[in-house]
Amino acid sequence: MMSRLNLIHVAVAMALAGCMVGPDYHRPDNKLPASYSDAGSSDANATDASAQAGLKLDAWWESFQDPVLTELMQKAFANNVDIAKAVARIEEADAAMREAGASLFPQIDLTSNGMRQRVTETGAFPIMSGIPVFRENYNLQLGTSFELDFWGRLRRAREAARAQALGTLYAKDTVSLSLSSLVASNYLLLRSVEAQIAVSRDSLKTRGESLDLTKRRLEGGVASILDVHQAEVANSNLVAQLADLVRQREVVQHQLAVLTGDYELKVPEGDIHQLPQPPIPPTGLPSSLLEARPDIREAEQTMISENAQIGVAKAAMFPTITLTAAFGGESADLSRVLESPSRIWSTGLGLNLPIFTAGRLSARVDQASARQKQALATYQGSIQTAFKEVRDALVTVRQSREREEALNISQNAAKQALQISENRYKSGYSGYLDVLDSQRVYNDAALAFIQSRQSRLTATVDLFKALGGGWKTANAYQQPEKQASN
Repeated sequence: MMSRLNLIHVAVAMALAGCMVGPDYHRPDNKLPASYSDAGSSDANATDASAQAGLKLDAWWESFQDPVLTELMQKAFANNVDIAKAVARIEEADAAMREAGASLFPQIDLTSNGMRQRVTETGAFPIMSGIPVFRENYNLQLGTSFELDFWGRLRRAREAARAQALGTLYAKDTVSLSLSSLVASNYLLLRSVEAQIAVSRDSLKTRGESLDLTKRRLEGGVASILDVHQAEVANSNLVAQLADLVRQREVVQHQLAVLTGDYELKVPEGDIHQLPQPPIPPTGLPSSLLEARPDIREAEQTMISENAQIGVAKAAMFPTITLTAAFGGESADLSRVLESPSRIWSTGLGLNLPIFTAGRLSARVDQASARQKQALATYQGSIQTAFKEVRDALVTVRQSREREEALNISQNAAKQALQISENRYKSGYSGYLDVLDSQRVYNDAALAFIQSRQSRLTATVDLFKALGGGWKTANAYQQPEKQASN
């Protein structure tokens, strides 16, 4: 009889397994242009070179071809505390997903108990003569309880948990992307400050030579004491400027130490002029590249989870059907508890139907629907923000390149003007004030060029971040879906 009932239960479970209440998830349409109109360059060969070379989405910094930057990235991913927290959240979400999946399978428990008692001989109901006053009873059985997921409550809960687990994976990617952009930006700033220090030292050397020359000319009666004081002011101002740049370099290096988790970090000095130019984005970048952004993928997984929670809330309004079964043995003698005469078993089918809840369950459905709408709005807002960030970054990359070219021309012209003014001063055709002005103009132009190079490289970093890590060739834009363990 027991096997017949079990077969009935299995048949019922198989018949009911396909039903699920609640809406199935469908990705909403994004009303975005097919491509970014701001992408591309005025360079004739920029499109061909960049379009043919796809960048690694998870290692975009390799485009700078700088081994020091690559080493800093490796340290950051290995030691950064934010990455460690994100990994711990992934482990937590994965465990929650496995817990939700386990609810779809029967839970089997082994229970046992033993009891020895003495009954009264003088109470209101004394035992009859000859019956032992000491009694023993032993019980050992396997029991199971299994909820038939007729309405899909458990499957929707597992769907929600899986989406949450995937969301934590993308959250970690978001942290990694932010961390890598911070490391790259600070590293480029470090190289920029070093280049400014080099320019300032060269200018300081030039001004020192000018000060010595002015003093000699004063001794020879050619120059005035005013020229000497002006040279001393210019020289001292440059010393102060150099001291502030050295301070900036140390501060940036300390920030890199925190980001990489290496508090003894000492970045070897370099020159930002030696960094290769990063690849130029090709024209017509598709807006579908936004799908690679981890924050958008995380927002979508949140939307999937909230959508599944609607099904969980709706399933609570329907009957809950539970199968129970137990098998074991019970005997007054422990040695006989497993023998055939001591065998016991039970099987049952339970049903729980909510009759009156004063609208509590329908209110929970409305709450779940409202949360799904919030998640949808957040997802759409993330896409809109990401689209704007990419367009802004593309414009900044293009304009910063033009600005750098213009400032390079200005720097070269200022250098030539400085040489002319120095020669004219030495020949007595102009005053020292012209030399000081030319030195100031050249120093400012050289620093502005370096800062523009840093801005251009930083803008490229911002573009990588806005795109979620880079771009690929036209036939490889779709990024594979992450996998979560079941």
